[in-house]
Amino acid sequence: MAELFVTVGLRAKAGREEALRQDLIAVARTSQHEEGALRYELYEDSGQPGLFVFIEHWASEAAQSRHHNDGPHIRHFHEHGAANVERTEFFHRLDRLV
Repeated sequence: MAELFVTVGLRAKAGREEALRQDLIAVARTSQHEEGALRYELYEDSGQPGLFVFIEHWASEAAQSRHHNDGPHIRHFHEHGAANVERTEFFHRLDRLV
C-alpha cells in the first residue's frame, strides 16, 4: 500500500484561538499514537496566529481513513471543538517526489 501525505490548515474564529489551539493539541497527541500514523504534527503559523497546520504522514490511505472516520477523538472534536473553526484554509494530499 502507498503511503499518504496530507497537510491541512484550519483558521480559528476570532477570539477562539486558544480554545481551538487546546482542542487541536489534544487531537494531535492522540493521533500521533494511532496505528498507521508515521508522522502527525501540529503547527501554528508564526506570521498568522490562529492558523493551525497539520502535517500528516500515514502508512496507508486506509490508516488515514480509520483515523478520520472512526477515531473517537476526531468525533469528539467534530462535536465539540469544530465550532471554534472559522474555515478550512487548505487540504492537500501530497505525492512525494524526492
